[in-house]
Amino acid sequence: MAYPTILHHFDASPFSEKIRVIFGFKGISWRSVRIPRIMPKPDLMPLTGGYRRTPVMQIGADVFCDTQIIIREIERRFPSPTLFPSGGAGVAWALALWTDRTLFQNAVSLVFGTLGAKVPPEFVEDRSRLRGASFDVERMRAAIPQMRDQLRAHLGWIEAQLSDGRTWLLGDFSLADVSAYMNVWYVRSSLVSTQDQAVAGLDRIFAHLPRVAEWESRMRAVGHGRREEMSAEEALAVAAKASPETVAESDPDDPNGRKVGDRVLVVPDDYGKVEVLGEIVSLSAQHIGIRRIDERVGEIVVHFPRAGFLVLPD
Repeated sequence: MAYPTILHHFDASPFSEKIRVIFGFKGISWRSVRIPRIMPKPDLMPLTGGYRRTPVMQIGADVFCDTQIIIREIERRFPSPTLFPSGGAGVAWALALWTDRTLFQNAVSLVFGTLGAKVPPEFVEDRSRLRGASFDVERMRAAIPQMRDQLRAHLGWIEAQLSDGRTWLLGDFSLADVSAYMNVWYVRSSLVSTQDQAVAGLDRIFAHLPRVAEWESRMRAVGHGRREEMSAEEALAVAAKASPETVAESDPDDPNGRKVGDRVLVVPDDYGKVEVLGEIVSLSAQHIGIRRIDERVGEIVVHFPRAGFLVLPD
């Protein structure tokens, strides 16, 4: 049975925008389930086993957590057009660690430092729990001059890459474009008022980055594919009626001797460190799928990437 591609997300999420643009590039029809920006997320937890970061992709009773594994699965199921032309997969994945961590944290600090008192206290409290440290908006505000400098430096690399007149960062459209664009989109869309943009210094920064501005326009034109709204209850019903499609697969080269059937805990290594418990079903250098049972949806296989995640013994 063919199950719909379901994205659990919220519209302002930069990491969700990355996936939405990929849907647009590949012309994918997908279902949109809007989830809360902050905890609790009672209709998401049965699918993920506690993983709370956004977005999450669901196909039947298989659930994919983190954009890295989501992108791998999209590319597997919808290989054309590819996100990795001309054998550029390694460079594109490595660049994603820069855009998802260093550049993203720069963008977050600039956005929330600029918004300041407009940020609801419940959001600050939630993000403090997510990070495991204070989400200090006042400290971010004080750091705005440094964040302007950092954003200008990072975007300058994109400008330099486009300086020979190429349309896309690696020549052809690739994951590198999607990953870098996520942060430009996030800063622009979060600071929509002229006053906010003035405080952040966006106009001054982008005025000297003409190739980035043109590339940004091309990225916006990619679109989001064919989106159809779906309720959380409908998505849970899909999972409850489905069975996981994941085939058992061992990794004979696993450096720690893990094997199918082992009970493990999977947890992000940076923030949002909620452990998800399950039994290994599928394992490779880049992927782990664990089986779990939930009273609302039954048997689920939850998928995670290996880079950026820890796999611990139960």
